Amino acid sequence: MSAQVQTLDISPVGRVEGDLDVRVDIENGVVTNAWTSAELFRGFEIILRDKDPQAGLVVTPRACGICGASHLTCAAWALDTAWGTEVPRNAIIARNLGQLAESLQSLPRHHYGLFMIDMVNKNYKNSQYYEEAVKRWAPFTGTNYELGVTISGRPVEIYAMLGGQWPHSSYMVPGGVMCSPTLTDVTRAWSILEHFRTNWIEPMWLGCSLERYEEIKTYDDFMAWLDEKPEHANSDLGMMWRMGCDVGLDKYGKGLDKFVSWGYLPHEDKYNKPTIEGRNGAVQMPSGVFDGASGTHKLMDQAMTREDTTHAWYDESGATHPFDRTTNPVSNNNQDFNDKYSWATAVMHAENGHLEAGPLARELIYGGDHMEDWQHRDGLVLDMYKKMGGANVLLRHFARMHEVKYIYRQIERCLRELRLDEPFYIKPQEKDGQGWGATEAIRGALCHWIDVQGGKIKNYQIIAPTTWNVGPRTSEDERGPIEEALIGTPIADPTDPVEVGHVARSYDSCLVCTVHAHDAKTGKELSRFKTS
Repeated sequence: MSAQVQTLDISPVGRVEGDLDVRVDIENGVVTNAWTSAELFRGFEIILRDKDPQAGLVVTPRACGICGASHLTCAAWALDTAWGTEVPRNAIIARNLGQLAESLQSLPRHHYGLFMIDMVNKNYKNSQYYEEAVKRWAPFTGTNYELGVTISGRPVEIYAMLGGQWPHSSYMVPGGVMCSPTLTDVTRAWSILEHFRTNWIEPMWLGCSLERYEEIKTYDDFMAWLDEKPEHANSDLGMMWRMGCDVGLDKYGKGLDKFVSWGYLPHEDKYNKPTIEGRNGAVQMPSGVFDGASGTHKLMDQAMTREDTTHAWYDESGATHPFDRTTNPVSNNNQDFNDKYSWATAVMHAENGHLEAGPLARELIYGGDHMEDWQHRDGLVLDMYKKMGGANVLLRHFARMHEVKYIYRQIERCLRELRLDEPFYIKPQEKDGQGWGATEAIRGALCHWIDVQGGKIKNYQIIAPTTWNVGPRTSEDERGPIEEALIGTPIADPTDPVEVGHVARSYDSCLVCTVHAHDAKTGKELSRFKTS
């Protein structure tokens, strides 16, 4: 049988930029091997070399068109720690508020624009929920798709009041922020937030009040909530869960079973004189590494970060800390899956190897007991993880949907805690030194390292959530997180492997996917799909 090659271009509206190739070997209808290859070289680290130290505040928010606030947050904190600045509490709150507003808008955009589109695939036409899925989530015409994509623009109106625009603002600077909100701004922000809640979160996303949803503490609580009222079962969250179980999303996508979060939202009274070492004890949402096999939690230390370039298109050796990287790309970037095949490095923990980043990682870490008493705790997803037998595509997406409750509550807290008659900026003293800024973008762990020497940037390194998740194999041949998550994925139709898309998009990788399907026995290419 001759190989059938087909290229499919799916609507780019709401799909995320970049180029990701996913190669999977299929045997007897199941993925038996996988490779993820990032095809786009950005080179921000090279662009910033020898520039003014504050260049990162302008350049790095443009690394992404939808999570620029997270990059700006990292860039500002990196310089704060390098220069030893003092940051007033209002500035910390304003930084947190901007990032939270950006994260809130990302929830409906990912859900409707990326993930749920796949649920109207023809492969699911026999599902009892298919007709309702098409009605709700079909791109452009779905009732919930239309409202969700439209209303997603409201939260960034709050961001624009702080930064003057969204995306690509540079209002966060070393020593604070370049804004001074008025009482009118705060009042308007409350109005926007309330509109978002009463027109989308409660009637469509949850099918209940936030207060009722916050009562859910365990997997059993959630299942009882699902059956409690038709509004719960028919909410977007309830429908996603029921249809996800019906089509088997709870049966594959396990991954490495190791997770990482930098934690985020520095407390306004605990991180005014930021240091690299003091960050873990000052963030409201705790950092951590969770090992699912042993069930253990521990704090995440940036000193343990390593980038392995064995299978990446760089002329560098060993697994080095970002401060020690040179970012030396090679000109020959032909794919060789036995050698170098990606622009992404294999980011790993010096002791734990590859780690998965993202909302699921955050939620599993929030269920631990390794943090301070005042830091955020939420054991629901960890309980679900244990009772469901580990991670899967369904739980990974649920974790992201679940985050709406505390993102919303933290925005409320920021608005309450602003003291408009106090300063938003303290001018710093520039000096040489090394700095590090980290946060949790909606997609997962994001961090910047900066080395300032002679008043210029000697080295600048960025590790994004997608770098953690789409990384290639390590020198020890350990697969990257998405590579591992693809193993065991059932492929019902090799000419339309929607299941591969489910796995990749459950990680919300900031890359377009080109999927190649190969037969492990014959080596023939079965199909090629470009989803943009």
